[in-house]
Amino acid sequence: MKKSLLIICVLLFEILNLYSIENYPAGARSLALSHSFISMPDVWATFHNQAGLAGFQSISSGVFYESKFQVDELSLIAGATILPVKGGVFGISFFQFGKGPFKENKIGLAFAKKISEKLSAGIQLDYLSQTFPENERSKGFATFEGGIIFSPVKDLFLGAHVFNPILGGIESPAGKQKMPAVFRVGGHYNFDDTVLITFETEKNTDNPFLFKSGIEFSPVENLALRFGVSGKPIKYTAGIGYSTGKLTTDIGFSYHGNLGVTPSVSVQFSL
Repeated sequence: MKKSLLIICVLLFEILNLYSIENYPAGARSLALSHSFISMPDVWATFHNQAGLAGFQSISSGVFYESKFQVDELSLIAGATILPVKGGVFGISFFQFGKGPFKENKIGLAFAKKISEKLSAGIQLDYLSQTFPENERSKGFATFEGGIIFSPVKDLFLGAHVFNPILGGIESPAGKQKMPAVFRVGGHYNFDDTVLITFETEKNTDNPFLFKSGIEFSPVENLALRFGVSGKPIKYTAGIGYSTGKLTTDIGFSYHGNLGVTPSVSVQFSL
């Protein structure tokens, strides 16, 4: 009963904040590491730091699904495709949050390039939109994001990223709602082929600093176990990943002390 009331409160909170569009992260591996993912080379770098696409040498794609607190109306679906070309790497991505009369959407077009052996950079043009119950057409706006990844020494990678530095916003029935800028810095370190740690600090112009960290173990070939923590408020995450040939499947969970578990799954493949 208590959990049901809390979930209803979350739904009411979402309804009251319909006009506050959000830039949602994606990827079950990322979620399992508490979204401490700012320097990771991954298909889902399109949602974290586009510089992470620069090392891709083959066409790759991924799909992602998340059910926040296992509430169908708060589900998120996302996809990404990476296309290496001469001189760099292109990426296209999208997400849709919500179901029914209210939805939030994002489409992004990214380009990343290795500047040197130790430095990569990427930028992405975004279009974010909302569909409101009282309007037949969605409302939207354009913005951009970009970041860098630098490796000062072997096995250590540092990343920095900014989203929406122009403070773009959406015109809604409640008036223009500015979307906050988000700044992220952090990195990861590979101890060897079996252990990886991640660390990150995020600052939203509307919220205080958020600290995130994660650890990934690979006890046997092609299998990865992941754990993460972030806060405040404190949130715990975990997950598992398995690779076979050119296909990788990841499952991730985050846990809220009052609202319960948020499960997610993503599948990535490389041609």
